[in-house]
Amino acid sequence: MRLLLHDTSEVHELKVYDTEELYGVKGRFRVLEFSDDAVQGVLDLNDPERIVFEYPRAIIHLIDANHSDFEDMFLIGHGIGTIARHYANRRITAAEVDKRVAELARTFFGSEAESVRIGDGRELLEREAQDTLDVIIVDAFTKEGTPRHLASAEFFMMAADRLRDQGIMIMNLIGRGTRDPYIRAIHTTLHTVFSYTKAFRLSDRRTDIQNIILIGAARPILYQERHMAGFREATLEQGYVITDRP
Repeated sequence: MRLLLHDTSEVHELKVYDTEELYGVKGRFRVLEFSDDAVQGVLDLNDPERIVFEYPRAIIHLIDANHSDFEDMFLIGHGIGTIARHYANRRITAAEVDKRVAELARTFFGSEAESVRIGDGRELLEREAQDTLDVIIVDAFTKEGTPRHLASAEFFMMAADRLRDQGIMIMNLIGRGTRDPYIRAIHTTLHTVFSYTKAFRLSDRRTDIQNIILIGAARPILYQERHMAGFREATLEQGYVITDRP
């Protein structure tokens, strides 16, 4: 491993390093890591166009299957800019709470991060006009998981107002799979606003903590499992409804 940067922002402890092995796979990789060895983004230096992680590949398939002709996307949680870079020819508004992460994405990962809006994703999304977006993605975390104010019924209602009729909302969550009470609650809350929802979990479970992808829409949701990068549809039991009220 060759350490390129070790820094602390107002939000995160940050590391950027190059490595010749990632999760047992040989190659040349550049990694953005937060505290507690939490890998946030990976660039394949041998093939920069390749998307390394499964969850962004699955998200991209859901977008292409349900709204391939979309024009406007709002992304909460920019990271190294993987999804924004993939759709470089579309209008992407990215919200990133950590200014330093946006700077590192530009400097080390080739992102157009200078155009990212810095601040709380909910507050920035609220400034968007109604019926102007096609895709909203929430990919933001604290140590406790997805922030509550990005998972409440009030947030989902506000987000739905910003979407056009054919719009979709996608969330990348991390937790203890389908048994996680908070993930069940987020899915239940999402379904109070969107008529159609689906949940997907990674079939290759390496640890108890895993990614769960949720999608909500006003029409039936389409996908092909063979393009979901190992994610399979999951059934979540009913949970509680999350609100802004304590």
